[in-house]
Amino acid sequence: MAGNTKIEWATHTFNPWLGCTNVSPACDNCYAEDMMDKRYGRVKWGAGQPRVRTAPGTWLQPIRWNRDAELAGRTDITVFCLSLGDIWDNEVPQQWRQDLFALIRKTPHLTWLLLSKRIGNAINMVDGRLPGNCALGATMANQQEWDRDASKLAKAGKVLGAKFTFASVEPMLGPISTWLNTPNWIIVGGESGAHAREMNPDWARSVREQCRTNGARFFFKQMTRKAPIPDDLLIRERPF
Repeated sequence: MAGNTKIEWATHTFNPWLGCTNVSPACDNCYAEDMMDKRYGRVKWGAGQPRVRTAPGTWLQPIRWNRDAELAGRTDITVFCLSLGDIWDNEVPQQWRQDLFALIRKTPHLTWLLLSKRIGNAINMVDGRLPGNCALGATMANQQEWDRDASKLAKAGKVLGAKFTFASVEPMLGPISTWLNTPNWIIVGGESGAHAREMNPDWARSVREQCRTNGARFFFKQMTRKAPIPDDLLIRERPF
């Protein structure tokens, strides 16, 4: 089944709304802000700026993906939600999240990857538990963010009943010890774009070895500026 995303670790990308506020060093060269705000003018980035809900036709896409997955008998189709905003953004109307969860429940043949830089908000923004086909993820680009958020991710995964938990260490901005609160899946990657910050491949190798010891799955996405990937880092494991 062909996907609609260039993101290597997902089959599809779905954006129920647009807009965000930069809250992490990982946001410094935000491609979503550059594209949706500065280039296309679809939405203004930043605190206090209204988020923009996407068109009804966009919301129908996962229904088609779910139908196709069911007809093909596929159980490995994933949806990254969302790349042009943040699901746990407190400036997004709660009703939009409720509408998203309703859509997720209607698409049981898809696994939804809910990735956020605001994982600390997750528990308070879900009424009860997540739909059973949701995985919960947090972006943690350096050791400080890992130390702050990995435990929050672990707790939210348990409280909300996530299918599995995952971390996006992208862009990787320094060496990271993942020994405490290791999620089920860790994605690592260097930054791309004109202002990309350098990633030492040994940082990624260290996380790879930690994953092997802790029983987590490891996925290496890309080197800085999409340079050739060393042979020993050509690892793209998936959580199921």
